[in-house]
Amino acid sequence: MIDNIKWFGHATFKVIGEKVIYTDPFQISKPDKADIILITHEHYDHFSPEDIKKILGSDTILVLPKDCAGTINAKEIVVKPGDKINIEGIEIETVPAYNTNKKFHPKEKDWLGYIFKVSNKRIYIAGDTDYIPEMKSFKNIDIALLPISGVYVMNVEEAVQAALDIMPKIAIPMHYGSIVGNEKNAHQFADKLKEKIEVKILKQER
Repeated sequence: MIDNIKWFGHATFKVIGEKVIYTDPFQISKPDKADIILITHEHYDHFSPEDIKKILGSDTILVLPKDCAGTINAKEIVVKPGDKINIEGIEIETVPAYNTNKKFHPKEKDWLGYIFKVSNKRIYIAGDTDYIPEMKSFKNIDIALLPISGVYVMNVEEAVQAALDIMPKIAIPMHYGSIVGNEKNAHQFADKLKEKIEVKILKQER
């Protein structure tokens, strides 16, 4: 399954299974066709209408929080934390994503992380979040995509703690290398989880 997850930098992933799923498309260099696009929140580096349009087809379904709705002419499903939806066999749960010790992502905004099932694997993308108590309740996660850069989201140490709470089979660091954070942070994350959780550092697709 890991070979079917492509990282395009920051929080942009393409997951290829029964459907093609993109998360937070940003700085997309090549046109593509997504079946489902998952948007975590309204900040420009996560909700980029210009980039969404590069991968938008006539049947693409956009899943997004209410403050992003109505911006793009597309099929939309508006969600909030705690929702469960099924799009043509793809199970999607929404979970909270928020800051606890900074003000960039307030809890009351109802911004999102997602847990979705592809090729019988449960994948968690955290969105822009700190280490939050809800993470202890995320069970049976096969692959966790976790921000590690600090400043706006968890730093390396907090992301390690989140991974240990969630205990995915594989953890993939994200949210570094374009705005804040760097590859060194990704290797620090991997080193701290050595012999506890398998960490895959994905090469950025071009």
